[in-house]
Amino acid sequence: MREMYRHELSAAGEALAALTDDIHVAVVDATTALLEADIDVAERVISQDAKIDAQHELIEKQAFTLLARQAPVAGELRTVVAVLRMVFELARMGDLAAHIAKIARLRYPQMAVPDSLRANVLRMSEVADDMVQVASSVLRTQDLELAETLAGLDEEMDQLRKDQFRILLSDDWDESVEKAIDIALLGRYYERIADHAVAVGGRVIYIITGEAPEGEAWPNA
Repeated sequence: MREMYRHELSAAGEALAALTDDIHVAVVDATTALLEADIDVAERVISQDAKIDAQHELIEKQAFTLLARQAPVAGELRTVVAVLRMVFELARMGDLAAHIAKIARLRYPQMAVPDSLRANVLRMSEVADDMVQVASSVLRTQDLELAETLAGLDEEMDQLRKDQFRILLSDDWDESVEKAIDIALLGRYYERIADHAVAVGGRVIYIITGEAPEGEAWPNA
């Protein structure tokens, strides 16, 4: 019975990793829609968000079932709690990718990103996607060292965000207020995708070590 329970816990982790792969596709496609003003790709990302939400609900339901069926102990409890937290993080990442695609759709057939910030937004998207892929690998391998690399990537994202604001607030900014708002939102969306990826890495660390991510009080199991 206990072996079956652990197998189901492992399956929940695989489901999370598969969901992360879908997030990766969503982030890449949303950026394509944004930087190429591709309305078809934007619509695809937006419609696929419903699939991500459905996967989120299914994994969450499975985790609650595992929690209720038996009294999980030690590492089992850590895993169930972490799964519930991580599936929320992943669902939010999917929502953020859809938000990026919605800005692309809103400004179509115009480009939402001005030339002066194209390189910045492209790099933010690359870092965000790198972090999503690292999170996917961490979920599959439970590699502690790999999980810890997410913090370094997040520092680059933070710097890119600062660079973005520097351009937006400079005297050389000659684009519309509307474009400034779009860029500020886009920067926030990519930054939050990165933050959620860091949170996923922190929860894997919690599964392995039993130590809660900084600033969070989790059950000691």
